[in-house]
Amino acid sequence: MTELAYGRLRAVTPFASVVLEQNPGPMTLDGTNTWLLRAPGSAACVVVDPGDEDVPHLERVAEAAGTVALVLITHWHHDHVGGAPWFADQTGAPVRALDPALTVGGAPLVDGEVIETAGVRLQVVATPGHTADSVSFLLDGPDADPAVLTGDTILGRGTTVIAHPDGALGPYLTSLRRLAELSPGTVVLPGHGPELPDAAAIASGYLAHREQRLDQVRAALATLGADASPAQVVEHVYADVDRSLWRAAELSVRAQLDYLRSA
Repeated sequence: MTELAYGRLRAVTPFASVVLEQNPGPMTLDGTNTWLLRAPGSAACVVVDPGDEDVPHLERVAEAAGTVALVLITHWHHDHVGGAPWFADQTGAPVRALDPALTVGGAPLVDGEVIETAGVRLQVVATPGHTADSVSFLLDGPDADPAVLTGDTILGRGTTVIAHPDGALGPYLTSLRRLAELSPGTVVLPGHGPELPDAAAIASGYLAHREQRLDQVRAALATLGADASPAQVVEHVYADVDRSLWRAAELSVRAQLDYLRSA
């Protein structure tokens, strides 16, 4: 993507288009990607992550979607789900998520479940780690390469924060290994940032990055002492990272310390 097309429907694959919400920031990158899924010619649409409680954005999504058969949520963070109640009320569509508290008019999602609607097939893939309730959706359709909607488990740029204490590194590494087993050429449709060409390759890169960070944290503890605080480790390991990101980095470091200290 060479320019930010806020509020405009942009086709990415034959079955997936995106509307970018204008809520950029350190944690949201360019903004939240709201995904619209349907087969060519289908009157109905599946909406994934309506976005924040941003009525102009939600209205644009509703207009682009037309008939909304279903709303799916990748995880509970407000920039993905904040607008879901308003959107469900306006469109009459059920909302489904792994967390029953976020589900409206339908059953909670189940790992491995297959959803077929709007001419597309979606398989629910539990990918906890960023949050405990994070899920991805493997998208299949005739005459198109597979794609996976990853929420914040894999981003279009940079790496993901493990949102301690709800998020945890052990489950996150397991989730990345699961995504690394997807077929080559599976397109990544992330919750933030541009689409990526190969989920397995990106997940493998994420795993290597996490192992590198764990080695850096181990080295920091060897220098600072086994009881070093997350803030001390951040100062040591993330010295080359913009300080505006240190707060988010501290969440991931807490998750890393929990992982290492419970091993």
